[in-house]
Order: sequence, then C-alpha cells, then structure tokens
Amino acid sequence: MTYETSQAQVRLSKLELKPNEKFRFTQTDILVVDTLIMNDSSSIFLNLDKEENFIHAKKMVVGKNCTITGHAKNGKKGKTGEEGLSQRAPCRHGLPGKTAAAGEQGMNATALSLYLEDMQMNGVLIVNLNGGDGGAGGKGGKGGDGGSGTRVCSAGNGGDGANGGNGGNGGNGGTFNISCKNCNNIHLLMGHQLIVKNYGGFGGVGGEGGLGGQAGLGPLVDGKNGKRGNDGQPASDGKVGMVNIIRN
Repeated sequence: MTYETSQAQVRLSKLELKPNEKFRFTQTDILVVDTLIMNDSSSIFLNLDKEENFIHAKKMVVGKNCTITGHAKNGKKGKTGEEGLSQRAPCRHGLPGKTAAAGEQGMNATALSLYLEDMQMNGVLIVNLNGGDGGAGGKGGKGGDGGSGTRVCSAGNGGDGANGGNGGNGGNGGTFNISCKNCNNIHLLMGHQLIVKNYGGFGGVGGEGGLGGQAGLGPLVDGKNGKRGNDGQPASDGKVGMVNIIRN
C-alpha cells in the first residue's frame, strides 16, 4: 500500500507503515504525528518541489532497512547538434555542423528537518538527500561532405564539425537537521544506525565534438576534410549538504 498526501500540512495521531510500505509527500511538506512507526523496509518519499520538508513526531520507531528519500532529479543530456548539409552539387563546400546543447543542471536536493521527542532504533534508517547529477553535453553535429570536383573547378571542402555541448553542473546535497529531546546518543547513531547521504551530484561530462565532413574528390584538385569540433567542457560537482544535530 502507498499513502499519498495532498494537504498543506498533515496531522495524524499515529502513522504506522507496514513492511515495504511507502508514504509519499505530494503537495505537503510538513508531517505532524504523535507516533511514527516505520516497519522493516518501509519508506518515506519527500516532496522534491519544496526546498525543505519537516517531520514532527513525539515518538518515532524505526525497523530494519528503512529509508527517507529526498534524492534530487538528474539533469537531462543535451541534444545532439544537427549535421551540416552535404553538397550534391559539384564544386561546393559542405556546411558546418551545429553546436550541441549543454546538459541540464542536476536539481538541488530538498532539506529535511526531523523534530522528535523520543526515537527507538531497532534497525537502520538511511536518509538520502543527494543532489542530482548533471546531464552530459550533447555531441556536436557532423560537418557536411563537400561536393565532387569537375574539369573546371576544384572539389569542395568538408564542413567543420561542431563543438560538443558542455556538461551540466551537479545539484547540491540537502541539509539534514535533527532534534530529539530525549535522545542522548544521536552522535553514536550517526553513521551506524542513522546514515545520512547528502553528497553533491556529479557534474556532467562534456559532449564529443562533431566529426568533420569528408572532402569531395575531383579530377583536378581534391577538397580538404573538415575539422573535428572541440569537446564540451565537463561541469562542476554539486556541494555536499550539512548535517546539524540540534540540542534542546
């Protein structure tokens, strides 16, 4: 079974997720509950359209292999550049290819603030707030082929290949805030039973430059092959998010 929320704020006396059950934030970004129970392999999916999500619970019980996921979306790959026109008519040069589009930037992950009064850890909770990977740049368009020569004119040159698109930057990892009034061992749980993944997304690689067009051949003078385009530039990785343990 999958829960889906639609209110601006969700208030419940008890929310118990069965094993492998999923609870999704949709239009809301705030969950207020007296008792939150996550049985084995259950999951909470945060609202990626909001900059920050909030969970307030008086008591939280966590089973084995549970997850709270706010992993941001990856950027799309840039479009390939169009190929240059090849010349069928003799003596004419092929046209250059068109430059490829850059990859889209990876999305920034949402932040999560978890406010608890008591927490019982019977297993492992993984909080995934990784930033999205940047999209790869598109491949540059190939240059068009030159036309053949005749007895009165030289053959055409091939068109130059276009440059590949630059990669998109990786998105930033989200910030994780946790506050628990009656928990004295949050630091001991971190990295063992409470695992936070909030790395920045990888930057997209640059697209390959387009190949140059083939030279036309002629009885007098052959044309020249077009030049290969330059590869696009790789992009920067996103920044790692912060982890804050709030003391009451």
